Amino acid sequence: MPNNKKYNLVAENPQSTVVAEYAPAYGREARYQSETEMERAFIEQLKSQAYEFLSITSEADLVVNLRKQLEKLNDFTFSDDEWKRFFIDEIANPNQSIAEKTVTIQEDHIKILKRDDGTVKNVYLLHKDKIHDNSLQVINQYATEDGQRTNRYDVTVLVNGLPLVHIELKKRGVAIREAFNQINRYQRESFWSGSGLFEYVQIFVISNGTHTKYYSNTTRFEHIKEAGEGAVKKGKRSSNSFEFTSWWADEANRPITDLVDFAKTFFAKHALLNILTRYCVFTTDKQLLSMRPYQIVATEKILNKIEISTTIKTSVPWRLAVTSGTPPARVKL
Repeated sequence: MPNNKKYNLVAENPQSTVVAEYAPAYGREARYQSETEMERAFIEQLKSQAYEFLSITSEADLVVNLRKQLEKLNDFTFSDDEWKRFFIDEIANPNQSIAEKTVTIQEDHIKILKRDDGTVKNVYLLHKDKIHDNSLQVINQYATEDGQRTNRYDVTVLVNGLPLVHIELKKRGVAIREAFNQINRYQRESFWSGSGLFEYVQIFVISNGTHTKYYSNTTRFEHIKEAGEGAVKKGKRSSNSFEFTSWWADEANRPITDLVDFAKTFFAKHALLNILTRYCVFTTDKQLLSMRPYQIVATEKILNKIEISTTIKTSVPWRLAVTSGTPPARVKL
């Protein structure tokens, strides 16, 4: 008899974004853990999940990698002039706001490149129909010096070279709201600096190791508006308010709060790519909202029922029945 006591840590339908059930099989970190140690452990976990780690700490290196990843995704090589035009016009256009960059990721991810010979080519920033064609990389301690002040970011996940998920960590015992406030400071001081690539971030993750939450990006203009007012008016909060941060959970809505547990589930490749490409909602108010686990579960159950129903209808056998004096009729068995 095989040993039935050995189970995978995560039980899931391969098509499901939210795990059916998650049961940690190890002792959680209880000792003092610095931000550096926590960051290192988090990155090691992502590497074990087939994320590629890159030592990128400057914008020049980030842009070089972006070009390589887009060439890989599109099976195409830019000439230097083509890349310069494409990068300036379509990716790092200084006239584009965070809202417009969010539209690019959510709705306009196929761009048109005018080639040197006058022809045009579609260039994908993301593959939304074949999500595993996208490349996931992780960088840490990215530094920016040309904003309002020098900042150094904790951990960032690149999707095809674009920074789409940013993680800010605090040591155990420090309230995760401190990480939330720090990200807001980055939005004011430096995400827009240089080529503004960090304005493409769609999802933020904040953690102190014990508690981990996520939330979606929204327009910088809304943040500035709130900061200018000093506080959000009572009864009116935008997605940039701390109240809009969400816990991750399994299908039974049991919260997954430990950073390592969160990494194993939320940052599973198919889960993260599904969230980015299918379960972020861009509202008419130009704000990006990320669906919560129970909403994703409900959505996927509905879609699954539709798929099963469609499959059954299209696979029912038919036969021709011929009766005297009448044309052939199709009869369902």
